Amino acid sequence: MTTTVLAEDRLDQIFHALANRTRRALVARLAQGTAKVTDLAEPFGMSLAAISKHLIVLENAGIVRRTVSGRVHICALNAGPLATADQWLTAYGAFWDEKLDSFARYLEDTADPTKE
Repeated sequence: MTTTVLAEDRLDQIFHALANRTRRALVARLAQGTAKVTDLAEPFGMSLAAISKHLIVLENAGIVRRTVSGRVHICALNAGPLATADQWLTAYGAFWDEKLDSFARYLEDTADPTKE
């Protein structure tokens, strides 16, 4: 496989992981610091198994790292994949800036009847 295909597969995993609101909420919580799985599950009213499934998706995307100490599972955020997604999105910033600038010029031109 080429490097480009691997990078695209990685982006697919990252965006898939972030496509779910529960997983985005887990990422937001972990941005505040590490947490036990039991603590992560509490605000959602979900079973530990359900939260664990979400965490596995985040782990597969590399966004979350889990360490196990006895029966306690501790999760931490790994922001590297989020930076990868941000870089991909940022590449389209110039496109949207140009579209919005063009729209602003259009509005200015049509709003001023003295301009020809």
